[in-house]
Amino acid sequence: MSLIALDNYAAGRWISSGEKGETLFNAITGEAVYRADSSGLDFAEMMHYARRVGNPALRKMTFHQRGLMLKALAMHLMSKKEQFYQISALTGATRADSWVDIEGGIGNLFTYASLRRQFPDLPYHVDGDAAKLSKMNTFIGHHIMVPLKGVAIHINAFNFPVWGMLEKIAVNLLAGVPAIVKPATLTSYLTEAVFKEIIASGILPEGSLQLICGSARGILDHVQNQDLVTFTGSAETGKKLKSHPRLLEEAVHFNMEADSLNACILGPDVDPTKPEFDLFIKEVVREMTTKAGQKCTAVRRILVPENRIEDVHLALGKRLSGTIIGDPKVEGVRMGPLAGLGQRTDVLEKVHALMAEQELIIGDINQFEVKGADKDKGAFMSPLVFLNKDPFQIKACHEIEAFGPVSTLIPYQTLDDAIELTNMGKGSLVCSMVSNHPQHATEFVLGVAPMHGRVLILNEACAKESTGHGSPMPLLVHGGPGRAGGGEEMGGKRGVMHYLQRTAIQGHPTMITAITQQYQQGAEGRIDSVHPFRKHFEELCIGDQLITEKRLITSEDIDRFADLSGDHFYAHIKETNFEGTMFTHQVAHGYLMMSIAAGLFVDSYEINPVLLNYGIDELRFTKPVYPGTNVYVRFTCKEKSDQEKKNEDDIPKGIVKWLVEILDETDEPLIGIATILTMVKKRDQ
Repeated sequence: MSLIALDNYAAGRWISSGEKGETLFNAITGEAVYRADSSGLDFAEMMHYARRVGNPALRKMTFHQRGLMLKALAMHLMSKKEQFYQISALTGATRADSWVDIEGGIGNLFTYASLRRQFPDLPYHVDGDAAKLSKMNTFIGHHIMVPLKGVAIHINAFNFPVWGMLEKIAVNLLAGVPAIVKPATLTSYLTEAVFKEIIASGILPEGSLQLICGSARGILDHVQNQDLVTFTGSAETGKKLKSHPRLLEEAVHFNMEADSLNACILGPDVDPTKPEFDLFIKEVVREMTTKAGQKCTAVRRILVPENRIEDVHLALGKRLSGTIIGDPKVEGVRMGPLAGLGQRTDVLEKVHALMAEQELIIGDINQFEVKGADKDKGAFMSPLVFLNKDPFQIKACHEIEAFGPVSTLIPYQTLDDAIELTNMGKGSLVCSMVSNHPQHATEFVLGVAPMHGRVLILNEACAKESTGHGSPMPLLVHGGPGRAGGGEEMGGKRGVMHYLQRTAIQGHPTMITAITQQYQQGAEGRIDSVHPFRKHFEELCIGDQLITEKRLITSEDIDRFADLSGDHFYAHIKETNFEGTMFTHQVAHGYLMMSIAAGLFVDSYEINPVLLNYGIDELRFTKPVYPGTNVYVRFTCKEKSDQEKKNEDDIPKGIVKWLVEILDETDEPLIGIATILTMVKKRDQ
């Protein structure tokens, strides 16, 4: 049978693998299926192409446009998922394993598509609030974040050939930076299948993505200071890449996510009669057997109060013995093989090292059954659990990771011991504690947080909806300190920031308004004869401003508002003895002032393009208002954001933020300030 040559995608064209590449095998049968070779690629040309073609195209798009692009891509890939499942089976993955990889990866695209709403409808991001740098506010500072002008190189691990690619490109594409994807060669055939659908969809601008199936040795020789490198894999390989002279010379950002000795801890409050005990057993078994234990987040150390060791031993043994190993296509099979024979050899080497210091109490290296496949031809392996009776002295379990269905049961005496033992992993991606005791949970989290990227507290209350110990979530950071690599991936908005350069800008508020496309206090306003509420979305400009008429605040106004709202706080009652208070006499309600402000700036006499007012942000009352005060409002268009139509019948519209400044005769300081949000109709098309 001739091998299927995998294709690389470089500089806008497909390049087939040559004859010198690496042979890839079916993990179940051991049959040679694919050949991966990158010898025909010019890495310098690929990098130049991404910077010259892909980067400018993505940089021109706004965050909202990039987000909608990700949404369209996710929908396209979801429609093709069944063909990905078929190929995924060759990696040894069960349907459930493949779901995490394939649909979990596509889910990242959906999540980051939705994240567009947290960014402005601009090609760049305006970060935080303005800084007042001068007394008269004629000189201010701000921060903008712009996409880097380079390319991201993603070097991924073999265990999640789809999720590993999609969780990373979702972030860099939303940020506006192109990528070169280098999947682990072992399972690159599945990555290639998904990548081909991405290119065939025509959704991404040309140059946004390129693919290397096979070796990428030498690509780091061509990085420049605007580029980024992300690596997922072994700590040993990651350290070699991180110390590459070119990365140091060019100060290239390097993000490393390495496998780690993650722990799951049974809380001191949990005994076999409590539901949390069963949750603990299920969680450990799931993490040991999902993807045959080939997860960077898998549980490698099982920490249990010493008086619960026997209970846990028996429960784990019973549950693991029911795990059917074999061909994932066969009904009833719960755990497939490792990704390849070479991977199994590596795991068994680590198992023997652990066995030299620890007792194997569950499972057998040689004696286990395989359903629907040949145990010797496929990369099959039984789940194995060791017991370490003296974990402070026998340290193999804290230092050696067998990247398969292998874990060690560890006793602890006190919660402080559990914290210390957990941290002996020298930095992990995740740990979990199963407990229903808030004080124990708090103490544990604070004790292990410095050494972990993520901590899960699992109990019956959250179990139904919990995604579990081993599931990194797109909106939370994925990474960890120390052995885990010291990097961060995903993390929602935080992850996007890795691909942006934060730059401080300084100048007059009017100039900073023009650059940020957000009105800054003190900037020159644009006043004309048309009320801002009579303008359609397209007609409004940042800085369009209305100065309202004045309104006299009376004691009767305050009394009526108190009666209407039921807010009879002492400061709003004129008969109050104000001695020893902050106020000299009756003061107006803050919400009365906001209501009066609305009455001043709202154009309420006829239907206009404003569809509705749906919120107030950052409302502050900054100065007391006493009866006899004349107030007015400076009302300014602060920011605009286009909104896509949900369907053909939806009204075309956008979101407008308005700065509301409430003033009195003295003009300064302000009485109150707020940002209100309105939905504004576009002109009829």
